[in-house]
Amino acid sequence: MASDGDAAPLLTPSGHNDDEPRRGRNMYAFGCATLASMTTILMGYNLALMSGAQLFVREDMALSDAEIEVLTGSMNVFMLVSILAAGWAADVLGRRGTIVLANAFLMAGALAMSLGATYAALMEARFVTSVGVGFARVVAPVYNAEISPASTRGVLTSLLDMFVNVGILLSYVSNYAFAGLPVHLGWRVMFAIGAVPPVFLAAAVLAMPESPRWLAMRGRHADARAVLVRTSDSVEEADLRLEDINHAVEAPHDAGGGVWRELLLRPSAMVRRILATVIGLQFFQQASGIDAIVLYSPLVFKKAGMASNTSVLGATVAIGVVKTCFILVATLLSDRLGRRPLLLASTGGMAVTLTSLALTLRVASPSTASAAACVASVMAFVAAFSVGLGPTTATYTAEVMPLRLRAQGTGLGVAVNRLACGAVTMTFISLADGITMAGCFFLYAGVAAAACVFVYVWLPETRGRSLENMDIVFSK
Repeated sequence: MASDGDAAPLLTPSGHNDDEPRRGRNMYAFGCATLASMTTILMGYNLALMSGAQLFVREDMALSDAEIEVLTGSMNVFMLVSILAAGWAADVLGRRGTIVLANAFLMAGALAMSLGATYAALMEARFVTSVGVGFARVVAPVYNAEISPASTRGVLTSLLDMFVNVGILLSYVSNYAFAGLPVHLGWRVMFAIGAVPPVFLAAAVLAMPESPRWLAMRGRHADARAVLVRTSDSVEEADLRLEDINHAVEAPHDAGGGVWRELLLRPSAMVRRILATVIGLQFFQQASGIDAIVLYSPLVFKKAGMASNTSVLGATVAIGVVKTCFILVATLLSDRLGRRPLLLASTGGMAVTLTSLALTLRVASPSTASAAACVASVMAFVAAFSVGLGPTTATYTAEVMPLRLRAQGTGLGVAVNRLACGAVTMTFISLADGITMAGCFFLYAGVAAAACVFVYVWLPETRGRSLENMDIVFSK
């Protein structure tokens, strides 16, 4: 392993003279970010597959509402183990090595889920899957932020949520496609097909370069520069990025547990504000009820008057298509409009559409018309979520964390995100029984309104700024 600035570079920029600036957007960085992000397809697939599979698992294994609720939502709590360990793994194994490890756990979890014969076995399989999902959820956005030039960082980090939504859409299609199989077989096939892609993704990830910031942290400055030259819009930009990285790496900070001490025990005023921003944004993203829709939309549609499983699962596919399309809109607008305008429009729209959904469930009696109105409100909600709060949260989190705190700080934010998600998904059925399903969505609408106020009052714009100089934004 190279350990100083004279080490031979990992990559030699072919066909390019270091003395000549390169113009235009960098497609190599786009390819690297795409490969890293594709692991989150499996994350979305495994998280959302229970939306339709629960209908058949419940019948096949005679599970109660409480057991289905725990099985569906428990992965978000199990995920905390790998989320909190992801920062350490990313610093020790590298960003690339941790993504490969995530794919291994995702493959093992999918196989275990498809073969599970008891409720306990299914819970164990969900735990294994959660380890892979947690690693991917934390490390992929860190890698994308660190590999991307500032000009396209918003687009490239938004790829994560786009691919999560592709995974969600594929899970809905899988639910619909295999719904006609025998009850004991259909849901197992749904999970089994999720074991194949991780093998190919892990092999593809090994072809990516390591993060230049991780290489610099390891003293491999020549390797870091080689990667930066290939992933920047010009050689001059690569040298500036390397200089910023080296300043951040060489900045004095405590060793031996100093990262967690600086984050939690003795944070500076700037770190406190950044941490409050990250935790607040991650909390509101899930507390506003998106996963109640992703996982329990079949129950919502049945409550509104949809009768057959085929109609219900078909409606979830339509929701998945809308969600994915609006992620593309966010990806195109993130670097043009900025993070803050998208977050404001998104959270405001979510509050309005959740209120509309709650009113539909509260006022209208179950019928074809109320079911159509319910589907329309859900589509509007996922569109509002996907144009801002969905994709931008990971981008913003990875951008604002200082380099020395980035892996662990991102992990802490994602841990809060998953706890909020677990609280929503493991209580939705019980809460709906207590305060009605309409009451649940009125509650989520209030949370979304609070998120809009939080963004307006607390969040500065970060578009186009160097990752290493983000402290200037938060010192104002």
